[in-house]
Amino acid sequence: MMKNQNLKIFFDPLARNNPVFIQSLGICSALAVTVQLKTAIVMGLSMTFVTAFASMIISSMRNVIPKNIRMIVELCVIASLVILADEFLKAFFYDISKQLSVFVGLIITNCIVMGRAETFALGNRPWPSFLDGLGNGAGYGLVLIAVAFIRELMGSGKLFGFSVVPGAFYDAGYENMGFMLLAPSAFIIIGLLVWLSKTIIKE
Repeated sequence: MMKNQNLKIFFDPLARNNPVFIQSLGICSALAVTVQLKTAIVMGLSMTFVTAFASMIISSMRNVIPKNIRMIVELCVIASLVILADEFLKAFFYDISKQLSVFVGLIITNCIVMGRAETFALGNRPWPSFLDGLGNGAGYGLVLIAVAFIRELMGSGKLFGFSVVPGAFYDAGYENMGFMLLAPSAFIIIGLLVWLSKTIIKE
């Protein structure tokens, strides 16, 4: 019974209760980091790391955190994890870190992280809280990857920086959709994906 409950905690945010599609959280970062697949994947992994471990740590401390300063403690935990993620990227993936610019640092302001800490981690044990954070981070990352896949493919004819559109298409008059590389396209794609998800997943 407990195993099934833990599976539900992890898998529910991936589709049925996705933080972007259903809760409409974390949408703004999709504008800047989904032009390329590699930046979307790294941002998704960074977000998943922070959300999962922040939820677990805050859950472990939930019985000793004074209620009147709980949000300050939560922000300190989240900020520390964000710094770790940012420094790791600068050390091992410097080029991608430069492309992501300040957006990894801005994970601290993402409503998903604080939302899971407040609504789930403070009332549950560390392991379920870790799974909840992992699932919500992964659900967010999947949306970024889906949006980035469409934008990079249609906007530049590439995936992971490699050209995948055959030259015959260009010879036939095909042109890349430059609009897909602009921020408004992310909103349109997310809107279409939300519509698709609500059509497929019906309560």
